[in-house]
Amino acid sequence: MAAIDHARYEILAIGITPDGEWVRVPAKPELYEMVDGRGVVIAAGESSVTLWTGNPRVVEKPRAITGERIEATDLGDVDVVFPLLHGPYGEDGTIQGLMEMSNVRYVGCGVAASAVSNDKHLTKALLLGDGISVGRWTLITDREWKRDRSRALAQAASVGQDLYVKPARAGSSLGITHVEDLAMLEDAIEQARRVDPRVVVEAATAGREIECGVLDFGSEGARASRCGEIMVASRDGFYDYKTKYQAHDDVTLSTPADLPAVAEQQIRETAVRAFEVLGCEGLARVDFFYNEESGRITINEVNTLPGFTPWSMYPAMWQATGMDYPALVSHLIEQALARPLGLR
Repeated sequence: MAAIDHARYEILAIGITPDGEWVRVPAKPELYEMVDGRGVVIAAGESSVTLWTGNPRVVEKPRAITGERIEATDLGDVDVVFPLLHGPYGEDGTIQGLMEMSNVRYVGCGVAASAVSNDKHLTKALLLGDGISVGRWTLITDREWKRDRSRALAQAASVGQDLYVKPARAGSSLGITHVEDLAMLEDAIEQARRVDPRVVVEAATAGREIECGVLDFGSEGARASRCGEIMVASRDGFYDYKTKYQAHDDVTLSTPADLPAVAEQQIRETAVRAFEVLGCEGLARVDFFYNEESGRITINEVNTLPGFTPWSMYPAMWQATGMDYPALVSHLIEQALARPLGLR
């Protein structure tokens, strides 16, 4: 909100309560900054906001009072929605589907690309089908876990001895466990299942953690940013939720990453290729492992709505490529406005 060109765009800020209710909130970004790793919880108010479909408009209505007529307030047309949301219901195709059904343009990937990219198993399967290296993994579904836990554990153990157990459809490293002793495997799967009943078990991939931003330029195609590298000071070197949002001193984000020119070019080309294979639009951050000894690059995952905090890699990589934060935000809005409605 602070970076948006206020001379060109009028902002209507909408917050979402834990119960899923939309409410109008002040367009003051300083009110929503994370403090000690905690964000602001949006509370329900005396009124709620609804998106009208067809001719898209936002209306605000007071809470229903028995026996009284409710008058809605028209808050105006909606030109574009910028969904600053992560994880389930934010970048998994559901909110995107609502926008599509409401005939509203929005920043970011469409329904299919959002849904597939938010599911680590589906992402890997689709990329592997196009010949892109994604490492070894297996999926443990809720049905498999409940029907035959021993078989599911054996299936997970067959991936390797050094593993990462992850919820298939979560973000911000929630529910992830690094398993170096297979005796920990069952507990790790149970922990991941608290976040998502679909669990992905991945073999640890040797290499440096490299990221690359991809940005949509419409008819000109997608372009990749300079690469960035994440270096974590902890013993495990695991970029977990605490490190991302609380222990900023434990992590170094290097942009641009110190890479051989050939390796960086290969990573940037593969990032754009993954973007197109998944049918992405708008933006995405593609996360890689780069093995210096073998020169092998492996995609870890694709984020269709990457973080935009002061510690986030995506805006930093585009800054290193020559596009500053306000220009990046303006580009995303303009690109969304230029996209046609309906099937594309």
